[in-house]
Amino acid sequence: MAKDKIAYVCSHCGQESAKWVGKCPSCGQWNTFKEIRLAPASKATATASHAVDSTYGNKNNRPQRLRDISSHDEPRIDMHDAELNRVLGGGLVPGSIVLLGGEPGIGKSTLTLQTILGISDRKILYVSGEESAHQLKMRAERIASQSPDHCLILCETSLENIFAQIKEVMPDVVIIDSIQTISTDTVDSSPGSITQVRECAAALLRFAKQSGVPVILIGHINKEGTLAGPKILEHIVDTVIQFEGDQHHLYRILRSIKNRFGSTSELGIYEMRNNGLRQVDNPSELLLSQDHEGLSGIAIAAAIEGVRPFLLETQALVSTAAYGTPQRSATGFDQRRLNMLLAVLEKRVGFKLIQKDVFVNIAGGLRVTDLAMDLSVIAAVLSSNVDTPIEQGWCMAGEVGLSGEVRPVSRIDQRISEAQKLGFTHIIVPAHNMQGIDTSRYHISITPVRKVEEALRALFG
Repeated sequence: MAKDKIAYVCSHCGQESAKWVGKCPSCGQWNTFKEIRLAPASKATATASHAVDSTYGNKNNRPQRLRDISSHDEPRIDMHDAELNRVLGGGLVPGSIVLLGGEPGIGKSTLTLQTILGISDRKILYVSGEESAHQLKMRAERIASQSPDHCLILCETSLENIFAQIKEVMPDVVIIDSIQTISTDTVDSSPGSITQVRECAAALLRFAKQSGVPVILIGHINKEGTLAGPKILEHIVDTVIQFEGDQHHLYRILRSIKNRFGSTSELGIYEMRNNGLRQVDNPSELLLSQDHEGLSGIAIAAAIEGVRPFLLETQALVSTAAYGTPQRSATGFDQRRLNMLLAVLEKRVGFKLIQKDVFVNIAGGLRVTDLAMDLSVIAAVLSSNVDTPIEQGWCMAGEVGLSGEVRPVSRIDQRISEAQKLGFTHIIVPAHNMQGIDTSRYHISITPVRKVEEALRALFG
């Protein structure tokens, strides 16, 4: 009988080592190497290969010339969820493996169960290692009025038993909830360990690629905010999407972190309700539902995440530092970029904020990375500093450089159209974006600016 081997794997990046080391040579993290016990390679590989090959058969792989390989796109599986389809890049790719991560209680299982209940043309096997069939039935009745026949529930944690049921059922989509609860007999360790997660994910990956059946894995988030398990789990999957949001807010955000079949800048927005998650088709109307007439420190920005334009409310509060050292805090916005914008205000515009506390918040709990938010952040900070509100009907979009210039942003026509559709009367845009734009087709007043001073003069006179 072959002896089990001992190896050490970095829990942060997946780097392997024959002995324990204090600092990972790959990612530079300290005390991240964990001891794992590897089963004999022949046993683990043979068992996993047999489970997959006996299900759909082993394909004879031979080298092919690149020019002989077909380049046509395979038809994607429609998830009957516009937000999820957008984040996935147009739908679920056959043979792909998707990892859905999120904090406990954020709604990962609700989103997955709600999605499969809406798909009527595919046979789906939902494998749950955390909940009983009765619990899933209660959740399904809360989400949908009736349970379709195409959705099959399996409460199982053994990988070998799961493959046996897959062979019998022959589903079109397989969902594993969650990967940390699945274990295989080839590895002598508890479920959720680094070794178990690696072996189970590798076997499911081989099954997806050989059979063409897409697999959706649900994963947990650790206290650092990253996906639990070895980093190799994120490397081997095709798509990593994260379900974000505050449990005290209604909105949930579906964000793509890695996608081999689409863009990673797409964003899906849901609203949590008693009967499940509701898709937010037009987030601008919900995010701007409050009336802030006469209130200072509020500016509206025309932002774009992926291909979707929407208007966001930027809130700022500037007050005298009470403890000598001023505070700089940002929620939903990059704090380092906030410090840079405050330095531009002091150096280029002449506003002294060195002894002031500055707090910036993006309303609705959203986290935005669009650089066109710079102009609205500066306008909100200045509005709060002088305690003068910005007139209603004004919005803006522009990136601010270190010399105080307003740099051009992408897809300015979509931003202007979104602002006009929501009833705004004025929009401030970078002057360089006005080249080649026909302003006659817009019914909104467009104010081009080259410097921050020009934008502030247009807002405050």
